[in-house]
Amino acid sequence: MNKIDLNADIGESFGSYKLGYDEEIVKYISSANIATGFHAGDHNWIKKTVDLSKKYNVAIGAHPSYPDLAGFGRREMSMSSDEIENLIKYQVGALIGFVGIENIEHVKPHGALYNKAVNDSVTAKAIINAIKSISDKLIHVVLAGSLWEKIALDSGVKVSRETFADREFMSDGTLCPRSIDGSVIEDSEKIVNRTLKMIKDKEVDTFEGDKIKIDFDSICLHGDTEGAVEIARSINSSFQKNNIIITSMSNVIL
Repeated sequence: MNKIDLNADIGESFGSYKLGYDEEIVKYISSANIATGFHAGDHNWIKKTVDLSKKYNVAIGAHPSYPDLAGFGRREMSMSSDEIENLIKYQVGALIGFVGIENIEHVKPHGALYNKAVNDSVTAKAIINAIKSISDKLIHVVLAGSLWEKIALDSGVKVSRETFADREFMSDGTLCPRSIDGSVIEDSEKIVNRTLKMIKDKEVDTFEGDKIKIDFDSICLHGDTEGAVEIARSINSSFQKNNIIITSMSNVIL
C-alpha cells in the first residue's frame, strides 16, 4: 500500500480578517503548515491553528515567509544569506513558543521564498542552514526534483519531497507562476485524477502539454483555493478507495 502525506497551508488569517477554510480542511490532511506572521497569521491565529491541529491529530509544521504581509509573501525580495537564516529562525521560534520544538515536525517556506529556493542555491542553503541550526530532527519540505532537493539531501538533513495537487507544473518541474491564468487548478475531479496519476505512475502532465517524471513524499493542498474543502474531501476519499494511506511526513520518509 502506498503511504503519502497530505499537507495544507493553514492559519493564514490575520487580526479580524479570516482567510481559508481551516476548520474543515484540517479534517482531511495529515500535516499542517502554520503561517508564522510574516505573510499571514499572528499570535492569536497561531494559537487557534495549533489547537485545531492537535484536535485532529495533524502534524504541526512552520510556514515561514519573506516579510511581506501586504503581498501575502508572494513578492520576491533581495535578501542576504544571513537575513534569510534569521527570518527563518525568528518565525520557527514563534511557533516553538506555542508548542515546543519537540512538537514541530517540519518547516516549509511559503510563496516567493519557496519558489526562490527551488533554483537558487544561496537561498536554498540559507533555509537549510537555518532549519538545521534549530534542530536536526526537523523535516525540510522541498519541491520534488528541484536543485533545492539535491542540496538538502547532500546536506544530510531529513527531507520530504513535495508536489502540489492544485497547481500546474511547467516542463522544467517548477510551479506555473500564479500570474498565468490557469496556474491554480479548481476542478476537483481533475485534481483527484492527476493526484492519483502522480502517485501510481510517478508522472504529471505539465501546463505546457508535456509529461514529466515526479517522485515525492507529500502532496500540498491550498486552503484558500476555490472549493478547497470539497477538493480535500474528494482526495481523501479517493485515497481510501485506492488503498493509499494518508499519514504524516515522519511516517512516509522512514
